[in-house]
Amino acid sequence: MRFDGTVFPGRRAFLKTAASGFGHTALAALLHGQAAAASGARPLAAHAGHFPARAKRVIFLFMQGGPSHVETFDAKPKLDARSGEVAPFARAAGVEQPGVGKMRLFGSGWKFQRRGQSGTRVSELLPEMGATIDDWCVLNGMHTDNLAHAPACLQIHTGTTTFVWPSMGSWVSYGLGTENENLPAYITISHMLSGDGGSPQQFGSAFLPAIHQGTRIDLPTAEGADAELRYLRDPKFAGAAQRKQFDFVRGLNRRQLDRLQGDRHMEGMIESFELAFKMQSAAPELFSLKGESEATKKLYGIGEKETDWFGRQCLLARRLAESGVRFIQLNKGGWDHHGNIRQGLPRTCREIDRPVAGLIRDLKARGLFEDTLVVWTGEFGRTPYEQDLSDGKASMENYGRGHNPYGFTTLMAGAGIRGGHIHGATDEYGYHAVEGKVHIHDLHATILHQLGLDHERLTFRHAGRDFRLTDIYGRVVDEILV
Repeated sequence: MRFDGTVFPGRRAFLKTAASGFGHTALAALLHGQAAAASGARPLAAHAGHFPARAKRVIFLFMQGGPSHVETFDAKPKLDARSGEVAPFARAAGVEQPGVGKMRLFGSGWKFQRRGQSGTRVSELLPEMGATIDDWCVLNGMHTDNLAHAPACLQIHTGTTTFVWPSMGSWVSYGLGTENENLPAYITISHMLSGDGGSPQQFGSAFLPAIHQGTRIDLPTAEGADAELRYLRDPKFAGAAQRKQFDFVRGLNRRQLDRLQGDRHMEGMIESFELAFKMQSAAPELFSLKGESEATKKLYGIGEKETDWFGRQCLLARRLAESGVRFIQLNKGGWDHHGNIRQGLPRTCREIDRPVAGLIRDLKARGLFEDTLVVWTGEFGRTPYEQDLSDGKASMENYGRGHNPYGFTTLMAGAGIRGGHIHGATDEYGYHAVEGKVHIHDLHATILHQLGLDHERLTFRHAGRDFRLTDIYGRVVDEILV
């Protein structure tokens, strides 16, 4: 079932019931990647949403580990003034984390400054992002449902903390397809697969057709290295020989598919093989940054030790956006500062500050900003009270912060989002969202809305009921839209 409720017959059933001459024609077109989208032969073919869209694509900047909102975009003067005092509030029920028994307030070690024409307060740790703050909408009333990395990461990607459901990028691929038939609709770069809750399930398609799962690209940490798509090219075969081998394997797979009566996993595998073959011509040039000017590379911090790796991610995201990829995810870990936040947070901020600001500036310079939705977020924030893993044996300089799902910050920019605007707020200590609260379901609904998709109508029938990214929840946050 497509998102408009139309029910399409399976391919095998369609070919069996159609006239044999037409069936052979459709099958031949399918095998050569030229069938019309209406026949189901091009599951990634671009199609319109439910209403006119402001965004053609999404660049999702995932800061895995939980950035400290009270030290980046959510200034808390009272927290700073009372740092070291026992917290005047109780720890949230069910929260058991080591090193927080004394519940002493822990102020920020850095100053906030008003930046841009909007006067939005931004930490001195992020001077470059601060310079672009008029392009961002700061959502300070975010909240989520779980304080452990694995379920919180799963929810920010799939809308659920426990089940095997499709990822956000897979829903976008399913709803809109891709504008480039030689590339996937959904690409995730250097997605963490372990530690801090990383998992392939975060970019999986679950019960959606397998062709909509995210394609994971590795970006080597070696300075200046190009991105790699594993197993894309077999050095023993090339050109006509490779095409002959591919056609032979595809024929075997098709025979197996017939025996399995249209198994969706087998069908998805066949479609992915075809896409991989096409990518061999498109991907190598696209993933190489050698043709970019030195000025552009400098804009992203490429060639500098701390910013090179994430700068290459951000520049590659711009190139993928230009090439028609619908959902592009960038991933940066290192935000899980349970200890030594005074030393660790500045380093992590430096690694992303110039690249992210460079991405915004480059999108604007190339006319892509108006139809590209950029989202910057972690899976949750950090607590306003200290976490002392040394149990009193170390100084405050070694303290960190625990996980905080009750209030944190997400940034959104481009594609009809109100730049230079602050929406929502946490309490005076930064513990709980109290105004303009935005749940993960609301964030997902808003992202889909900007793409022209109604989150209540983008559904897929599975196991006897209709599923959607936002389940039975979610509302579009109209207050942040222009």
